[in-house]
Amino acid sequence: MANHSPTTAPTEKISLKINGAEQQLTVATWTSLLDLLREYLHLTGTKKGCDHGQCGACTILLDGKRVNSCLSLAVMHDGSEITTIEGIANGDQLHPVQQAFVEHDAFQCGYCTPGQICSTIGLINEGKAKTLDDIRDLMSGNICRCGAYSNIVKVVQEALERSQNA
Repeated sequence: MANHSPTTAPTEKISLKINGAEQQLTVATWTSLLDLLREYLHLTGTKKGCDHGQCGACTILLDGKRVNSCLSLAVMHDGSEITTIEGIANGDQLHPVQQAFVEHDAFQCGYCTPGQICSTIGLINEGKAKTLDDIRDLMSGNICRCGAYSNIVKVVQEALERSQNA
């Protein structure tokens, strides 16, 4: 039931599973997934970089696929499952990709890291990366202003090898 009162913004009720928890939300119809996560749910690990889909800082997993959350309206995904960086670890145990980022020192300032990690997990789920050039190409939507690319590529390569051997 949409609310279209002239004194309030149009809203929609949606249901999402976010990091394993069911969420019932009423959101303005123009609310992006990024703003829903950060402003409505206070999940601030997903970063707002360019807000134009060009930097990848806002990358999340939507039904297991990586997406730029700044480019997608929340109301379009009623019933979907979202995983953010806050939902990647298992309690205090880091996800293997998170652990690899630490082991390979694949970050400097850390601003892009949540998006890089979600993108890496999504890339593994896609199963398209076979070579080092594939990794570079498929991760090119995630910008690192500090230039930690060589270590990030090592992480992705290691994560892919581990997933193929699992």
